[in-house]
Amino acid sequence: MPNAEKLAKKSKYFEKLISLCIDTPNALLVCLDHVASKQMQDIRMELRGKAIVLCGKNTMIRKALLIGHERHPEAGLDRLRASMVGNLGFIFATNCNFDDIRAVLQKHRKQAAAKNGQVSMVDLFLPSGPTGMDPSQTSFFQALNIGTKIVKGQIELVSDFPILKIGEKVSPSAAVLMKKLAITPFEYGMEVSQIYQDGAVFPAAVLDIQDHVLVQKFMAGLANMAAFSRELGIPTEAGLPHAFGNAFRNVAALVADIDFTFKEVEKVKEFLADPEAFAKANPVAAAPAAGGGGGGGAAKKEEKKAVEEEEEEDMDFDLFG
Repeated sequence: MPNAEKLAKKSKYFEKLISLCIDTPNALLVCLDHVASKQMQDIRMELRGKAIVLCGKNTMIRKALLIGHERHPEAGLDRLRASMVGNLGFIFATNCNFDDIRAVLQKHRKQAAAKNGQVSMVDLFLPSGPTGMDPSQTSFFQALNIGTKIVKGQIELVSDFPILKIGEKVSPSAAVLMKKLAITPFEYGMEVSQIYQDGAVFPAAVLDIQDHVLVQKFMAGLANMAAFSRELGIPTEAGLPHAFGNAFRNVAALVADIDFTFKEVEKVKEFLADPEAFAKANPVAAAPAAGGGGGGGAAKKEEKKAVEEEEEEDMDFDLFG
């Protein structure tokens, strides 16, 4: 049984996490794998006054979120609890936005060597050319079946060689060789995995969507809604401009040939009375029409000529039949 002091610490941690989730529902869920304690300390110091970094065991976090969900079922803490898989922590944005936090996390990253048995997170190729190693160390290259040659007293690679692949474990020979070549292929730091905002949990990739993409998607959705409402005949705010435009075209078509006019249709009647004025006022719009008209005129002339030739042939047949 835990003593009273440990129970008090757990209770305090539970209350802090629940309070942050309810009062500051803007948080980044960050993966803490391979993050050094010095990196954690530097990040906490730089985010002081802007955000709160809170970490803990998954069992404690899950328990706190379960208690919080029972107290505040509308806050979406059950979805947050379901996302707690792996070595995760929280960064609650209290006086900044998510981009500011991500900039700090990107700043505090650390290069690291590849260790035996680690799962590679990058693709790495050893470039062809001199390695700077003396001929006595060719055994490391032979263990990996890397083609080499001796030039001017040092080992040279015949061609590029893939030594690391994403998702594959680092072999002992590859780890020793990269250490001898002073290659540090991995970079560790806090990685943003998910976002908790206003009771919703969604992937971190959403933060990389730019404003113009959001505007484009919103306008596409608006156009779809307008088309759907027009097809069903149900008036909506998105479909009103199209409804008014169609109504005006119908009214203009009705009054085009009668002795009745109003201010909005006067320009239309002027263009109908004098199409050349419209062509001069809108040269770009008139150009395709003119091209189409010319092609149509040529086609009509060719058709007329063909008909005349057929008539002549018929007459000749009638005369000499």
